[in-house]
Amino acid sequence: MHEVDEIIGRRLASSVPLVARISQHIIAAGGKRLRPALLLMVCGALGYGGPHRCSLAAVVELIHTATLLHDDVVDASTLRRGRPTANETFGNPASVLVGDFLHTRSFQMMVEAGSMRIMEILSEATNVIAEGEVLQLMSMHDASLDEAGYLRVIRSKTAKLFEASARLGAVLAQSGPEIEDACAAYGQALGTAFQIIDDVLDYDGDTAEMGKNLGDDLREGKSTLPLIAAMERGSADQALIVRQAIEQGSTERLAEIVGIVRTTGALEVTRAAAFSEARRAMAAAEQLPPNAHSKALLELAAQLLTRRT
Repeated sequence: MHEVDEIIGRRLASSVPLVARISQHIIAAGGKRLRPALLLMVCGALGYGGPHRCSLAAVVELIHTATLLHDDVVDASTLRRGRPTANETFGNPASVLVGDFLHTRSFQMMVEAGSMRIMEILSEATNVIAEGEVLQLMSMHDASLDEAGYLRVIRSKTAKLFEASARLGAVLAQSGPEIEDACAAYGQALGTAFQIIDDVLDYDGDTAEMGKNLGDDLREGKSTLPLIAAMERGSADQALIVRQAIEQGSTERLAEIVGIVRTTGALEVTRAAAFSEARRAMAAAEQLPPNAHSKALLELAAQLLTRRT
Protein backbone atom coordinates (compact mmCIF):
# COMPACT_ATOMS: atom_id res chain seq x y z
CA MET A 1 0.00 0.00 0.00
CA HIS A 2 2.97 2.34 0.57
CA GLU A 3 4.01 1.72 -3.01
CA VAL A 4 0.46 2.36 -4.20
CA ASP A 5 0.42 5.69 -2.36
CA GLU A 6 3.77 6.62 -3.87
CA ILE A 7 2.47 5.86 -7.37
CA ILE A 8 -0.64 7.94 -6.73
CA GLY A 9 1.46 10.84 -5.51
CA ARG A 10 3.70 10.74 -8.60
CA ARG A 11 0.86 10.44 -11.08
CA LEU A 12 -1.08 13.36 -9.63
CA ALA A 13 1.64 15.72 -10.84
CA SER A 14 0.36 18.36 -13.24
CA SER A 15 1.67 21.56 -14.79
CA VAL A 16 -1.62 23.17 -13.73
CA PRO A 17 -1.22 24.06 -10.03
CA LEU A 18 -4.94 23.89 -9.15
CA VAL A 19 -5.18 20.34 -10.50
CA ALA A 20 -2.43 19.21 -8.16
CA ARG A 21 -3.86 21.15 -5.20
CA ILE A 22 -7.36 19.68 -5.47
CA SER A 23 -6.05 16.18 -6.21
CA GLN A 24 -3.80 16.29 -3.16
CA HIS A 25 -6.61 17.76 -1.05
CA ILE A 26 -8.84 14.74 -1.48
CA ILE A 27 -6.07 12.11 -1.49
CA ALA A 28 -4.53 13.62 1.67
CA ALA A 29 -7.87 13.22 3.44
CA GLY A 30 -7.03 9.54 3.65
CA GLY A 31 -9.78 6.98 3.40
CA LYS A 32 -9.88 3.24 3.79
CA ARG A 33 -8.19 2.40 0.46
CA LEU A 34 -10.43 -0.68 0.40
CA ARG A 35 -10.51 -1.05 -3.37
CA PRO A 36 -6.73 -1.09 -3.93
CA ALA A 37 -6.28 -3.26 -0.84
CA LEU A 38 -8.83 -5.69 -2.26
CA LEU A 39 -6.93 -5.94 -5.55
CA LEU A 40 -3.64 -6.54 -3.70
CA MET A 41 -5.16 -9.19 -1.43
CA VAL A 42 -6.67 -11.10 -4.37
CA CYS A 43 -3.30 -10.97 -6.13
CA GLY A 44 -1.67 -12.35 -2.98
CA ALA A 45 -4.29 -15.08 -2.59
CA LEU A 46 -3.68 -16.19 -6.18
CA GLY A 47 0.11 -15.93 -6.05
CA TYR A 48 0.68 -12.93 -8.33
CA GLY A 49 3.50 -10.60 -7.24
CA GLY A 50 4.22 -8.70 -10.47
CA PRO A 51 4.55 -4.91 -10.74
CA HIS A 52 1.16 -4.28 -12.38
CA ARG A 53 -0.68 -5.07 -9.15
CA CYS A 54 0.45 -1.79 -7.53
CA SER A 55 -0.09 0.39 -10.59
CA LEU A 56 -3.60 -0.99 -11.12
CA ALA A 57 -4.37 -0.65 -7.42
CA ALA A 58 -3.48 3.04 -7.85
CA VAL A 59 -5.75 3.21 -10.90
CA VAL A 60 -8.82 1.96 -9.03
CA GLU A 61 -8.17 4.43 -6.21
CA LEU A 62 -7.93 7.30 -8.70
CA ILE A 63 -11.20 6.23 -10.33
CA HIS A 64 -12.81 6.09 -6.90
CA THR A 65 -11.43 9.52 -5.99
CA ALA A 66 -12.78 10.99 -9.23
CA THR A 67 -16.25 9.67 -8.41
CA LEU A 68 -16.03 11.23 -4.93
CA LEU A 69 -15.27 14.65 -6.42
CA HIS A 70 -18.25 14.38 -8.75
CA ASP A 71 -20.52 12.88 -6.06
CA ASP A 72 -19.87 15.74 -3.67
CA VAL A 73 -20.75 18.29 -6.33
CA VAL A 74 -23.99 16.49 -7.28
CA ASP A 75 -24.95 16.02 -3.63
CA ALA A 76 -23.80 19.52 -2.57
CA SER A 77 -21.87 17.84 0.25
CA THR A 78 -19.80 20.01 2.58
CA LEU A 79 -17.98 17.39 4.67
CA ARG A 80 -16.09 14.21 3.80
CA ARG A 81 -13.76 12.22 6.06
CA GLY A 82 -14.07 14.96 8.66
CA ARG A 83 -12.79 17.69 6.33
CA PRO A 84 -14.45 20.24 4.03
CA THR A 85 -15.10 18.73 0.62
CA ALA A 86 -13.15 19.92 -2.42
CA ASN A 87 -16.23 21.62 -3.85
CA GLU A 88 -16.74 23.44 -0.55
CA THR A 89 -13.11 24.62 -0.62
CA PHE A 90 -12.42 25.18 -4.32
CA GLY A 91 -15.89 25.43 -5.89
CA ASN A 92 -17.96 23.15 -8.07
CA PRO A 93 -16.43 23.87 -11.51
CA ALA A 94 -12.88 23.13 -10.37
CA SER A 95 -13.96 19.95 -8.57
CA VAL A 96 -15.79 18.58 -11.62
CA LEU A 97 -12.88 19.31 -13.95
CA VAL A 98 -10.26 17.82 -11.64
CA GLY A 99 -12.48 14.74 -11.30
CA ASP A 100 -12.28 14.50 -15.09
CA PHE A 101 -8.49 14.83 -14.86
CA LEU A 102 -8.31 11.92 -12.42
CA HIS A 103 -10.44 9.77 -14.74
CA THR A 104 -8.26 10.50 -17.75
CA ARG A 105 -5.05 10.00 -15.78
CA SER A 106 -6.32 6.63 -14.60
CA PHE A 107 -6.95 5.62 -18.23
CA GLN A 108 -3.42 6.67 -19.18
CA MET A 109 -2.13 4.39 -16.43
CA MET A 110 -4.28 1.38 -17.26
CA VAL A 111 -3.06 1.46 -20.87
CA GLU A 112 0.47 0.91 -19.55
CA ALA A 113 -0.49 -2.62 -18.44
CA GLY A 114 -0.77 -3.53 -22.14
CA SER A 115 -3.87 -5.69 -21.68
CA MET A 116 -7.13 -5.26 -23.56
CA ARG A 117 -8.84 -7.42 -20.91
CA ILE A 118 -7.81 -4.98 -18.17
CA MET A 119 -9.00 -2.06 -20.29
CA GLU A 120 -12.31 -3.85 -20.87
CA ILE A 121 -12.89 -4.46 -17.15
CA LEU A 122 -12.08 -0.91 -16.05
CA SER A 123 -13.85 0.86 -18.91
CA GLU A 124 -16.99 -1.19 -18.26
CA ALA A 125 -16.76 -0.45 -14.54
CA THR A 126 -16.49 3.31 -15.04
CA ASN A 127 -19.44 3.21 -17.44
CA VAL A 128 -21.62 1.24 -15.01
CA ILE A 129 -20.65 3.61 -12.17
CA ALA A 130 -21.76 6.57 -14.29
CA GLU A 131 -25.07 4.80 -15.00
CA GLY A 132 -25.46 4.18 -11.27
CA GLU A 133 -24.97 7.87 -10.55
CA VAL A 134 -27.73 8.73 -13.03
CA LEU A 135 -29.98 6.02 -11.55
CA GLN A 136 -29.51 7.53 -8.13
CA LEU A 137 -30.20 11.01 -9.47
CA MET A 138 -33.44 9.75 -11.04
CA SER A 139 -34.51 8.19 -7.72
CA MET A 140 -33.88 11.32 -5.64
CA HIS A 141 -36.97 12.32 -3.64
CA ASP A 142 -38.70 9.11 -4.75
CA ALA A 143 -40.20 7.54 -1.64
CA SER A 144 -41.63 4.68 -3.73
CA LEU A 145 -38.18 3.18 -4.39
CA ASP A 146 -38.16 -0.43 -3.17
CA GLU A 147 -35.32 -2.66 -1.96
CA ALA A 148 -34.69 -4.07 -5.44
CA GLY A 149 -34.34 -0.57 -6.88
CA TYR A 150 -32.07 0.46 -4.02
CA LEU A 151 -29.83 -2.57 -4.58
CA ARG A 152 -29.65 -1.86 -8.30
CA VAL A 153 -28.34 1.63 -7.57
CA ILE A 154 -25.68 0.61 -5.06
CA ARG A 155 -24.49 -2.40 -7.09
CA SER A 156 -23.88 -0.02 -9.98
CA LYS A 157 -22.65 3.03 -8.10
CA THR A 158 -20.60 1.49 -5.29
CA ALA A 159 -20.15 -2.25 -5.67
CA LYS A 160 -19.03 -2.20 -9.32
CA LEU A 161 -15.55 -0.85 -8.55
CA PHE A 162 -15.13 -3.41 -5.75
CA GLU A 163 -16.10 -6.08 -8.25
CA ALA A 164 -13.66 -4.77 -10.87
CA SER A 165 -10.83 -4.52 -8.33
CA ALA A 166 -11.22 -8.15 -7.29
CA ARG A 167 -11.62 -9.34 -10.88
CA LEU A 168 -8.43 -7.50 -11.90
CA GLY A 169 -6.48 -9.45 -9.27
CA ALA A 170 -7.65 -12.71 -10.83
CA VAL A 171 -6.85 -11.50 -14.36
CA LEU A 172 -3.35 -10.45 -13.34
CA ALA A 173 -2.82 -13.89 -11.81
CA GLN A 174 -4.04 -15.46 -15.09
CA SER A 175 -6.69 -17.44 -13.23
CA GLY A 176 -9.34 -19.51 -14.96
CA PRO A 177 -12.93 -18.32 -15.51
CA GLU A 178 -14.30 -19.97 -12.35
CA ILE A 179 -11.79 -18.27 -10.05
CA GLU A 180 -12.18 -14.95 -11.88
CA ASP A 181 -15.95 -15.11 -11.44
CA ALA A 182 -15.56 -16.06 -7.76
CA CYS A 183 -13.33 -13.02 -7.21
CA ALA A 184 -15.81 -10.77 -9.00
CA ALA A 185 -18.68 -12.18 -6.91
CA TYR A 186 -16.67 -11.54 -3.75
CA GLY A 187 -16.04 -7.94 -4.76
CA GLN A 188 -19.65 -7.25 -5.68
CA ALA A 189 -20.99 -8.75 -2.44
CA LEU A 190 -18.36 -6.96 -0.34
CA GLY A 191 -19.10 -3.61 -1.99
CA THR A 192 -22.84 -4.09 -1.54
CA ALA A 193 -22.43 -4.94 2.15
CA PHE A 194 -20.12 -1.95 2.58
CA GLN A 195 -22.70 0.47 1.21
CA ILE A 196 -25.59 -1.06 3.15
CA ILE A 197 -23.66 -0.65 6.40
CA ASP A 198 -22.76 2.90 5.36
CA ASP A 199 -26.47 3.62 5.07
CA VAL A 200 -27.08 2.05 8.49
CA LEU A 201 -24.52 4.38 10.05
CA ASP A 202 -26.40 7.43 8.77
CA TYR A 203 -28.98 6.57 11.44
CA ASP A 204 -26.80 4.74 13.95
CA GLY A 205 -23.56 6.71 14.12
CA ASP A 206 -22.28 10.19 14.86
CA THR A 207 -20.55 12.91 12.86
CA ALA A 208 -17.22 12.56 14.68
CA GLU A 209 -16.99 8.85 13.89
CA MET A 210 -18.30 9.02 10.34
CA GLY A 211 -16.53 12.16 9.18
CA LYS A 212 -19.70 13.37 7.46
CA ASN A 213 -22.90 15.11 8.46
CA LEU A 214 -25.50 12.65 9.69
CA GLY A 215 -28.77 13.00 7.82
CA ASP A 216 -27.02 14.04 4.60
CA ASP A 217 -28.70 11.24 2.62
CA LEU A 218 -32.13 12.33 3.81
CA ARG A 219 -31.33 15.97 3.02
CA GLU A 220 -30.46 14.89 -0.52
CA GLY A 221 -33.74 13.00 -0.84
CA LYS A 222 -32.12 9.56 -1.00
CA SER A 223 -34.37 6.63 -0.17
CA THR A 224 -31.93 4.25 1.49
CA LEU A 225 -32.70 0.81 2.89
CA PRO A 226 -33.19 1.93 6.53
CA LEU A 227 -35.86 4.38 5.35
CA ILE A 228 -37.44 1.86 2.97
CA ALA A 229 -37.65 -0.70 5.79
CA ALA A 230 -38.99 1.90 8.24
CA MET A 231 -41.82 2.83 5.86
CA GLU A 232 -42.67 -0.84 5.35
CA ARG A 233 -42.63 -1.73 9.05
CA GLY A 234 -43.93 1.46 10.66
CA SER A 235 -47.45 2.72 11.19
CA ALA A 236 -49.22 4.76 8.52
CA ASP A 237 -48.34 7.97 10.37
CA GLN A 238 -44.68 6.97 10.72
CA ALA A 239 -44.48 6.02 7.04
CA LEU A 240 -46.00 9.38 6.10
CA ILE A 241 -43.39 11.29 8.13
CA VAL A 242 -40.54 9.43 6.44
CA ARG A 243 -42.08 9.67 2.98
CA GLN A 244 -42.60 13.44 3.24
CA ALA A 245 -39.03 13.94 4.46
CA ILE A 246 -37.65 12.02 1.44
CA GLU A 247 -39.90 13.85 -1.02
CA GLN A 248 -39.03 17.27 0.44
CA GLY A 249 -35.37 16.54 1.23
CA SER A 250 -36.04 17.84 4.72
CA THR A 251 -34.16 17.10 7.95
CA GLU A 252 -36.42 19.23 10.14
CA ARG A 253 -37.76 16.06 11.77
CA LEU A 254 -34.47 14.14 11.62
CA ALA A 255 -34.49 13.19 15.32
CA GLU A 256 -38.02 11.85 14.98
CA ILE A 257 -37.12 9.91 11.84
CA VAL A 258 -34.05 8.42 13.50
CA GLY A 259 -36.37 7.27 16.27
CA ILE A 260 -38.76 5.72 13.75
CA VAL A 261 -35.92 3.91 11.99
CA ARG A 262 -34.70 2.51 15.30
CA THR A 263 -38.03 1.58 16.89
CA THR A 264 -39.48 -0.12 13.80
CA GLY A 265 -36.53 -2.53 13.60
CA ALA A 266 -35.45 -1.06 10.25
CA LEU A 267 -31.80 -1.08 11.30
CA GLU A 268 -31.99 -4.79 12.12
CA VAL A 269 -33.58 -5.47 8.72
CA THR A 270 -30.85 -3.48 7.00
CA ARG A 271 -28.04 -5.15 8.93
CA ALA A 272 -29.54 -8.54 8.02
CA ALA A 273 -29.31 -7.55 4.34
CA ALA A 274 -25.66 -6.61 4.84
CA PHE A 275 -25.03 -9.90 6.65
CA SER A 276 -26.50 -11.80 3.71
CA GLU A 277 -24.13 -10.02 1.32
CA ALA A 278 -21.15 -10.62 3.63
CA ARG A 279 -21.95 -14.34 3.75
CA ARG A 280 -22.11 -14.36 -0.06
CA ALA A 281 -18.67 -12.73 -0.15
CA MET A 282 -17.26 -15.28 2.29
CA ALA A 283 -18.64 -18.18 0.25
CA ALA A 284 -16.88 -16.78 -2.82
CA ALA A 285 -13.60 -16.28 -0.94
CA GLU A 286 -13.68 -19.90 0.20
CA GLN A 287 -13.15 -20.92 -3.44
CA LEU A 288 -9.67 -19.36 -3.42
CA PRO A 289 -6.50 -21.22 -2.37
CA PRO A 290 -6.16 -21.35 1.44
CA ASN A 291 -3.46 -18.92 2.55
CA ALA A 292 -2.98 -15.76 4.61
CA HIS A 293 -4.39 -13.52 1.89
CA SER A 294 -7.59 -15.49 1.32
CA LYS A 295 -8.01 -15.67 5.10
CA ALA A 296 -7.74 -11.88 5.20
CA LEU A 297 -10.46 -11.63 2.55
CA LEU A 298 -12.74 -13.74 4.75
CA GLU A 299 -11.95 -11.58 7.78
CA LEU A 300 -12.57 -8.38 5.83
CA ALA A 301 -16.08 -9.51 4.91
CA ALA A 302 -16.81 -10.40 8.53
CA GLN A 303 -15.42 -7.14 9.90
CA LEU A 304 -17.58 -5.00 7.62
CA LEU A 305 -20.56 -5.90 9.78
CA THR A 306 -19.02 -4.22 12.81
CA ARG A 307 -17.66 -1.08 11.12
CA ARG A 308 -18.43 2.29 12.66
CA THR A 309 -16.74 4.62 10.14
